[in-house]
Amino acid sequence: MSVKLEMSEDQIKLLKAKIKEHKEKPGPLMPTLHDAQTIFGCIPLEVQKIIAEELGESIAKINGVVTFYSRFTLEPKGKHVIGVCLGTACYVRGSQSVIDEFKKLLKIDANQTTEDGNFTLMETRCIGACGLAPVFTVDDEVYGTSNVKVAREVYEKYTG
Repeated sequence: MSVKLEMSEDQIKLLKAKIKEHKEKPGPLMPTLHDAQTIFGCIPLEVQKIIAEELGESIAKINGVVTFYSRFTLEPKGKHVIGVCLGTACYVRGSQSVIDEFKKLLKIDANQTTEDGNFTLMETRCIGACGLAPVFTVDDEVYGTSNVKVAREVYEKYTG
């Protein structure tokens, strides 16, 4: 599912002000992209065009950086982002069943956002909590030694 980004004039002005600050220092692209992600919640082509124009860079270069780093996203994410680790330790210990349960509960596939915009389900790689495998996160909270039951309980916590 694709969600259309609404950009306000205030957001665009803020981004341009941040770009102006970053241009005064070496390597302005990465800090600019981080700011854009914070301001808009994503960095779609419309935002990339503004950055390219303001920094004097090609859209191809900006898009290459945005699509390379998993921290950046082209589409808005949900209010809550669920990330299920599919790294080796988590996968071997059953994280596939956890992500399958979330897919069923949310009625979306991995790397999609629910229609109401409340949840985005992400496949992630190692988050550095291998001793707690399988692991998933909701926003900044880590749930270790998880299973289908834990996934259901956490889902119910967020849906009321």
